[in-house]
Amino acid sequence: MAKYLEFKNSMCKDCYKCLRNCPVKAIKVVNHQAKIIEERCILCGKCTTVCPQNAKSVHSEIDEITELLANNKEVIASIAPSFVSSFKIQDFLIMASALKKLGFSYAEETAVGARIVTEQYKELLLNNKYKNFITSSCPAVNEMIQMYYPKALPYLAPIDSPMIAHAKILKSVYPKAKIIFIGPCIAKKKEAFKSNIIDGVLTFEDLEKMFKLNDIKLSEITIDDDESNKINKAKYYPISRGIIKSFDKYVDGYEFVAVDGIDKCKEVLENIDSLNGMFLELNSCEYACVNGPCSLIKEGTAVAANAEIRQYANRGHNSVDSSDMVDLTKLNFYHLHQYQKPVEYTPTEDEIRAILAKTGKFKPEDELNCGACGYNSCRDKAWAVANGYAAIEMCIPYMRERAESMSYEIIQNSPNGIVLIDNDLKIIEINGKAISLLGIENHVAQGNNIYDYFDASDFMKAQIEKQNIYRKKVFISKTNVYVELSIVQLQKENVLFGVFKDITDETNYNDRLIEMKLKTLRTTDEVIKKQMRVAQEIASLLGETTAETKVALVKLKHTLQSDEEK
Repeated sequence: MAKYLEFKNSMCKDCYKCLRNCPVKAIKVVNHQAKIIEERCILCGKCTTVCPQNAKSVHSEIDEITELLANNKEVIASIAPSFVSSFKIQDFLIMASALKKLGFSYAEETAVGARIVTEQYKELLLNNKYKNFITSSCPAVNEMIQMYYPKALPYLAPIDSPMIAHAKILKSVYPKAKIIFIGPCIAKKKEAFKSNIIDGVLTFEDLEKMFKLNDIKLSEITIDDDESNKINKAKYYPISRGIIKSFDKYVDGYEFVAVDGIDKCKEVLENIDSLNGMFLELNSCEYACVNGPCSLIKEGTAVAANAEIRQYANRGHNSVDSSDMVDLTKLNFYHLHQYQKPVEYTPTEDEIRAILAKTGKFKPEDELNCGACGYNSCRDKAWAVANGYAAIEMCIPYMRERAESMSYEIIQNSPNGIVLIDNDLKIIEINGKAISLLGIENHVAQGNNIYDYFDASDFMKAQIEKQNIYRKKVFISKTNVYVELSIVQLQKENVLFGVFKDITDETNYNDRLIEMKLKTLRTTDEVIKKQMRVAQEIASLLGETTAETKVALVKLKHTLQSDEEK
């Protein structure tokens, strides 16, 4: 949601954890990236706390409020009482002093408004007979009821939340002031935006950053202790049963019950008509507001945080507040919560079945309803696909089955022999080509030792030496074939992957080619030798003839010389 939540797409890893934990399925997956469905989101903040990659973050208004502080003389902070546990201080005057250092003209606890809300609740309970009564202080619960549980709307108290009630009081005293709410809640941002009376919201995380940026250390602020005997029991609001504890006495005819955690709240709302005479304090966060998504308490310390709030609420503080400066009877704290049905497409039964069929679900028993995709059932996921909130491929069992099926087909139809072998050299998987090359007759080799069919010394060597073997020529005597053997270690799976490439024809061709070359060489050698013999014979004959000619010529020469002398 652009105004309230932001996403880091590069960090989203297609894990669907946010979707699985979203109580109202207000998340869609587009191009493998999670996105908030704005019209469905109740801003409970669950997705921000469960995301393992921290891909979701709360939009900060620090820049806007810093500018507001710089350009306005009257900027008032309404701060939730849970500041006690997040900032580890037991004196509001310390917090008020720190806020003034930031530029706030005045600061007051939202508990001032909470006290008025409790009084409004009490008045409603005394003057009207509600079958059940649901408190209206948690904006996330309010949004959930208005959008998803219209049958619970008649029981939702038509009263402002403490934040809005306090803002109305402050505005009546300081009509020109800008009001900034500070707390641990994300949903307050949307509530403030819709109210047109709150000018901005800072989370406790934001406030901590502002203190650091301005070098403000709460531990160094000292305040004269000026306690009074005035105790505001509405300061219990941030803890479980806090609203209930703010009552001086319970109203007869009602059982006062607190329900914390969004899933438990859903359970109550789904069965609201079966209840009777219940005062229900509903909080979307487990352990209530002290454990809000933007609180600063460490994980596992919510119980201690509750104790800190109790200790603080029992102390007396601030003998005068803004509620003492205005005639509260002239202020209207009435707020009617109306049904806000999300605009969505309702697919027909045929469309649902058609979508289910795309993931191999043709009958009810095919629907695993495993929840891996984030939806509670296969039909819910089909509904999400019809609305463009989910993709067919988000069905993990279907994609796994599809991948395994494709892998099986690839292996079985490979032109090469393929075998998977475990650490005990037992066959995990083998395809038809390998069965043929190795001469396996029973065709049921899975679970048997590779040594039963083949000299597997190369597999043992690869296993012991932790080295792969590539393109080793091996002769399989049983089938009289030559193969090119490659063995690869799949370390994560702890198996050996063997590939047998049939090179018999290639090998036989090469052998014939070599034999032909040798035969040609032998023939050539014989021809050369024969030629040499002929040459030698010719040379011999030529030598004899030449010698005889020489003798005759010499004799002729001598004869001629003798004649000349005569």
